[in-house]
Amino acid sequence: MELVENTLGDELETFLNQPLFCFFAQQSGNGPRLSPLWFLWEEEMIWNVARLSERSYPGRVNQYPRSAIAIVDFDSSTGRVEHVGMRGNAVLEPYDEDRAGRLFQKYLGDDRGEWPEMFIEFDTEDYRLIRFEPETVVARDQSYPAPAGGDD
Repeated sequence: MELVENTLGDELETFLNQPLFCFFAQQSGNGPRLSPLWFLWEEEMIWNVARLSERSYPGRVNQYPRSAIAIVDFDSSTGRVEHVGMRGNAVLEPYDEDRAGRLFQKYLGDDRGEWPEMFIEFDTEDYRLIRFEPETVVARDQSYPAPAGGDD
């Protein structure tokens, strides 16, 4: 993985461990596609849980492995705009309950008893993991001065 640029205030690892959405961009026969997904950053790779039925993006992984990922943290009240863009290849992997559990924990918290049922009881045969291996990464802080608040 080549880190082309990094102007983030925090370490890249710290940024990627936040519960943000990644936007998974893929080519398709009908033009580009974009899927907002939860993700886990482990082993310098992005991991997503993918449902095979009722979703089209897992099938495109095999046909068009070249992909891109964008992750943005934005807060208009403070002017914070941080962005990580990645280009690389994606592959479908067998479902790994431990890795998927860590991904869900990132977004749903440590107490699995509080998780919605849809993240606890499901047919794991219908799921895979997408492993995205970045070749290049650009991490930018594009923040701006916070706008002055108006008096109401």
